[in-house]
Amino acid sequence: MQSNASGIRKARVVVLKTGSTYPDLKARFGDFDQWFLRGLSDELDITVANAEAGELPGNPEDWDGIVVTGSPAMVSDRAEWSENAGRWLVRAVESEVPVLGVCYGHQLLAHALGGEAGYHPKGRETGTHEVELLPAAASDALFRDLPTRFPAQLTHRQSVLRLPEGAVLLGRNRFEPHQAFRVGPCAWGVQFHPEFTDAVMSAYLRVQAPDLTREGLDAEALMSGVKPAPDASSLLPRFSQLVKDRLR
Repeated sequence: MQSNASGIRKARVVVLKTGSTYPDLKARFGDFDQWFLRGLSDELDITVANAEAGELPGNPEDWDGIVVTGSPAMVSDRAEWSENAGRWLVRAVESEVPVLGVCYGHQLLAHALGGEAGYHPKGRETGTHEVELLPAAASDALFRDLPTRFPAQLTHRQSVLRLPEGAVLLGRNRFEPHQAFRVGPCAWGVQFHPEFTDAVMSAYLRVQAPDLTREGLDAEALMSGVKPAPDASSLLPRFSQLVKDRLR
């Protein structure tokens, strides 16, 4: 157990890794878990658990915070490892352990809590796109103080098609009605990627370009539209601070 200079133990956060990025991107930028580690506070005691390989790190109550990564897998396939991780997350939500699910993690959280995840009827959303926050975000512990509209990095073919009962919708855009939600006091799902840099987003689009063209999307326009998304990325230090504050 790690402590800071004042002798107070560091907040313990587990990153549930639910997959890996493209090999070329992994060689250049590292894998999903490393992108989150760069965004989360170095004042946290962070452990990475490979949920895709069946690793579930003890009891959810053992942790001060939980982050769930994106994945090339599909929640609707209901793989055994994914369903097990979903049940584990339900216990975390019931115990009011702070949770941040991103992309696959967002969809898995919704599915596990009784919502629905599946293929978006309009296909893929990828690139840098604007997210609009709803009035409920103004009083939300994670989203308050963010601007009403901000750019975010996105790449997904599946979405949260139906929110869990009692979920609070926090963000949306023209393509995706469920960009962000909260369940209970401290479990959040976000469809966008706060861990992506603009360089990572550009690299994704270059890999995806042939598929985007086949799907009728303008790959060149999407690549030229990539820009930094600092407000979206701020969710990782914001979540870090929230977890640390709850430990005090």
